[in-house]
Amino acid sequence: MQLADRRRLMSAGLREVVRRCYRRTARLRLVLSPFAAQVPDRLLVAPTDLRAIDPFVAEEIAEGRFPLAGFSLDTEGASPFAVELPSKAFAERLHSFAWLRHMRAQRTEVACARTRTIVASWIMLHGRRTRGIAWEPNVVAERVIAWLSHSTVVLQGAEAGFYRRFMKSLSFQVRYLRRIVRGLPMDETRLRIRIALAMASVSMPTRNAYIRREGGRLDRELERQILPDGAHVSRSPRAVLDLLLDLLPLRQTYINLGHDVPPKLIPTIDRMYPALRFFRHQDGDLALFNGATSTPASELMSVLRYDETGGKPFKSLPHGNYQRLAANGVTIIVDTGKPLSPDLSHKAHAGCLSFEMSSARHRFIVNCGAPKFAGRDYHQVARSTAAHSTVTLNETSSSRFLRSHFCGASILASANPGEVERSADQHGADWLRAVHDGYLREFGYLHEREIGLSSTGSKIKGHDRLFAPEGGRVPDGRAVAEARFHIHPTISLSRQDQESVLMVAPDGEAWHFSAPGLAIAIEQDIFFADASGLRQSQQIVIAFSPPDVAEIRWMLKRME
Repeated sequence: MQLADRRRLMSAGLREVVRRCYRRTARLRLVLSPFAAQVPDRLLVAPTDLRAIDPFVAEEIAEGRFPLAGFSLDTEGASPFAVELPSKAFAERLHSFAWLRHMRAQRTEVACARTRTIVASWIMLHGRRTRGIAWEPNVVAERVIAWLSHSTVVLQGAEAGFYRRFMKSLSFQVRYLRRIVRGLPMDETRLRIRIALAMASVSMPTRNAYIRREGGRLDRELERQILPDGAHVSRSPRAVLDLLLDLLPLRQTYINLGHDVPPKLIPTIDRMYPALRFFRHQDGDLALFNGATSTPASELMSVLRYDETGGKPFKSLPHGNYQRLAANGVTIIVDTGKPLSPDLSHKAHAGCLSFEMSSARHRFIVNCGAPKFAGRDYHQVARSTAAHSTVTLNETSSSRFLRSHFCGASILASANPGEVERSADQHGADWLRAVHDGYLREFGYLHEREIGLSSTGSKIKGHDRLFAPEGGRVPDGRAVAEARFHIHPTISLSRQDQESVLMVAPDGEAWHFSAPGLAIAIEQDIFFADASGLRQSQQIVIAFSPPDVAEIRWMLKRME
């Protein structure tokens, strides 16, 4: 490990030590506080939840079975919090109570009583422990939002004693979030906590000064985390959608109760909508960059229903560092950036200069995406450069990952992209050119990628080049490079000859992929971002060996 990497590692470790000490002190002060905080006697409102409801999940939970995070746990009548849970992801979903929204599909007395029993068992077993998965910051924030949003289900027909215990526990969790939020990195979890605290301030009886204070803190967090172009600082397309799913009900709750909306809230929401449309493919799903996974169509449509900004997607997100080429129903989205800070790289992928392409109602070329519920090994594979539609060199990722139980799986050193150039040729084609240095230090090469989309949208040209910069060291020996084009599982491939492949969508739309003078291989692949879990797919691979063969050209042509 080089000196610069050691310094980054030490800095990351020191930051994490400070944060953990702050959170531990905050928890102790909360638990050992000699003064009992005043507990509100009721809730004023239940904010709306825009996420989809599944009646099947409600029926299963009513019967004592919990279908969460890819598992189905049969508790056989016992509390789900008193049995061994199948995975960490399952535990997070269970303790977050996000599944409460499904119970709205069954508002019977029996179903509501079953829900109260589950909530009561959590309060008894985990209500004041403030440690373990149940008290991880992201889980607590989701639970507070879920309890507020679905309190009508939990409290329907409740006795006064349960109502009091519920309010006491909810108030304790809100105070817990207030204590720990300053000790968290500037990421999506911290923003969601600010949303939860603002939502609690208007949903529970309190002073107007407190409501304004929490709204002001939310405003400051929105300014820090939502970039001027509407992207989130994590650079994840899915983060934009997830945050809008919480921000929209919060905005409406302020309005319904007649409170002043925080000044930055509505302008921020309006700024996020163009970014959301920017990442949307022709099939309606979001691009798979930096931790994005499958997106339920109902959730995306429920958010877009409130879009009042209108207009076409931008050609670029200059602060999020993405580029978009579009013409005649064809969309190409390219990642031309890097994590904005080490703290924001825990879910970032090594996909610099990777791209996705969709046409009509289908995605053809994609990245593998992030698995929703899978082990650490699968998540790490999904973050590698090889899981993205770009060039890998010597089977190495363009960014170096830190694998540490203490500091998390952040990126130790990322590929640094150079200046992005956009231009139009004499035929009106839209061209993008970008370069990154992810392979410079270890192998002595820069990667340059050019992509051009014709004005009619019927032809895409690509050019990948590995070269040593002027004045740089001469690379030692031959290297093995592979340009990968991951194909969406719904697309079928058929070889035409050694240099070309035909890609056909279920409705018959076809694109011809070719690389003149090069051998094209069709290999097995895994698509991580399917709604049903891991799914088998295929990829097109072009292997070449710099410096003997240092650049390749490829082309996609729509078949009429």
